[in-house]
Amino acid sequence: MDMPSHLAKALVSAEAYSDFDYIHDVFAQLRREAPVSIARVDGYEPFWFISKYDDVQAIEKDNSLFHAGDKATVLTTRIADEETRRQTGGSPHIFRTLVQMDEPDHGKYRALTQSWFGPSSLRRLEPKIRERARAAVDAMAALGGTCDFASDVALYYPLGVVMEILGVPDEQEPLMLKLTQQVFGAEDADMNTAGHNNLTEEERVQATVAVAQEVFAYFNKLTEERRAAPKEDLASVIANGTLDGEPIGEMEALSYYVITATAGHDTTSNSVSAAMWAICQNPDLLRQLKANPELISGLVEESIRWEAPVKHFMRSATQNTTLRDMKIQKEDWMMVSFASACRDEDAFENPFTFDISRKPNRHLALGYGPHVCLGQHLARLEMRIFWEELVPRLHHVEMTGPLKRVSASFVSGPKSLPIAFQFAS
Repeated sequence: MDMPSHLAKALVSAEAYSDFDYIHDVFAQLRREAPVSIARVDGYEPFWFISKYDDVQAIEKDNSLFHAGDKATVLTTRIADEETRRQTGGSPHIFRTLVQMDEPDHGKYRALTQSWFGPSSLRRLEPKIRERARAAVDAMAALGGTCDFASDVALYYPLGVVMEILGVPDEQEPLMLKLTQQVFGAEDADMNTAGHNNLTEEERVQATVAVAQEVFAYFNKLTEERRAAPKEDLASVIANGTLDGEPIGEMEALSYYVITATAGHDTTSNSVSAAMWAICQNPDLLRQLKANPELISGLVEESIRWEAPVKHFMRSATQNTTLRDMKIQKEDWMMVSFASACRDEDAFENPFTFDISRKPNRHLALGYGPHVCLGQHLARLEMRIFWEELVPRLHHVEMTGPLKRVSASFVSGPKSLPIAFQFAS
């Protein structure tokens, strides 16, 4: 079943994702009228759009039937895919991270660091994260009562945390930021390294490859240092990781750094900005949080659901199958929409209401199944600690200008959130 062409064009339009209400209207119409349907757009390989919660969950649960790495894992044009394969010698991926892996490699590589993101490690990290959160709130206070919360506060706090975890010094912050913005925001002129929207598909791939080479050079040096003198950081775990008694491959090691630096940053910053936007929209939220700090965990969870920073991943079928009576053929490409699933009316009561008391809140914004976000508990911890530090000090906050969003179909969220605020004396 083919979806209407105007809806298909919206799904591939970076600009459409910068209009929050519009793109969610598109998702809602597809959930109602064509929950499993094919998008056909010039310049793209046709792909199935998966809009409903239960279907997204089922696909993410079954990594044997629905692969992540056989084709591009993120929506891309035919030209960009061809250029990527030319640059990489045939692979559809510039990086080979956990995101692009299937079994058996995925499980093996995930196990290398899984314990590092477990409860005992997070308890050890909590004091350092709280120190970073306090510094971020202090820096916000020093801004004199006005700031762009998205770009001045939310952007840098999780970046500092992930660099602390990796063992990367603060002076490398510009490089890490450039990596994140080029990988996740290449469609947006304010985010990509070129600074404009007129890049050709080939130029966009080439710009990402150039950033990757710069980052790889840095992490190659870091790997050598950590192999010579390991420290208590994630870089040492990656640098000295082994599989079946052999050191992990260079590309896989370097990609591991990349996925940690990128996934550990943008998803958190976007969700923090989304929470502040909600507080500005509904001043009673701040009063509730100040009166009952236990609601902060609900704020965190609802902001992740509301924003769903990772809008989609692409999957491909390994054999013929059926979904809602639609016949999916082997090798068919599929866009699994986490953003749509997180607003599914059949899965959530009043899904278009920001509700910090929502229970249960079993959203899929951090994935599900084998590919569920490795750092999900760290992300929740970062956000909880940040709001625990900010809420008691924040007396009043309001928006002073319009919210502006990143134009990107993969990872997106607020890029500008101008506010005026008062801290308690």
